[in-house]
Amino acid sequence: MDKAYKIILASGSPRRQQFFKEFDFNFEIRLKEVEEVYPEHLKAAEITNYLSELKANAFNESLAENELLITSDTIVWHNNKALGKPKDYDDAFQILKSLSNSTHEVITSVCFKTTEKSEVIHEVTKVTFSDFTDEEIHYYLKKDQPFDKAGAYGIQDWIGLIGISKIEGSYTNVVGLPTEKVYNYLTKNFVLNK
Repeated sequence: MDKAYKIILASGSPRRQQFFKEFDFNFEIRLKEVEEVYPEHLKAAEITNYLSELKANAFNESLAENELLITSDTIVWHNNKALGKPKDYDDAFQILKSLSNSTHEVITSVCFKTTEKSEVIHEVTKVTFSDFTDEEIHYYLKKDQPFDKAGAYGIQDWIGLIGISKIEGSYTNVVGLPTEKVYNYLTKNFVLNK
C-alpha cells in the first residue's frame, strides 16, 4: 500500500487556500519568503514553471517523507511580456490600460514536490477584455485594490463582471489555480490523507 501524503500548501493566496478547502483535502499552510527573480531569457510558462520550482526548492531541507509540497505561480502574459503584481497604483493603472481592448494569457504553474521527486504542470487561459474607460479603471482600483494580483486584476472582482468579453480555457486558472488539472493530478498520483 502506498503511503498517504499530507499536503503542504506553500501559498499565502487566500484564493488558492480556499480552493484547497473546497477540494476537501487535509492540508497545512507553510510559508517561506522567496525572492521571485527569474532569468531574463525565460518566456511565458517557462517563467511560472521556474518560479513555482524556486518556491518549492526553498523547502528542500524541511520536507518530511510523507509530505507533498505544493507551490504555484501565476503571471499575465501580454505583448510578449510578463505582468506580475503591480508595484503601486500608477503601475496598476498602466497595466489595466494596456490590457484594455485586447487579449492576454493567464499562466499558472503548479509544482508538486516530495522528498523523492518534483514535477511541474501548467495551464494557459486566454482572456479578452473589452475597452475600459479611465474612469472605470480608477473606480476598480479604488474599489477592489487588486495590488496583490498578477496583471492588477481579479477575474472574480467587479472588473471581471463588467469587462471580460471572452475567456478560453480554465476560469479557476485565472483566479489563481487550475483546479481541475490540480485535482486530477493529485488523485491520480497520490494517496492523500482525507
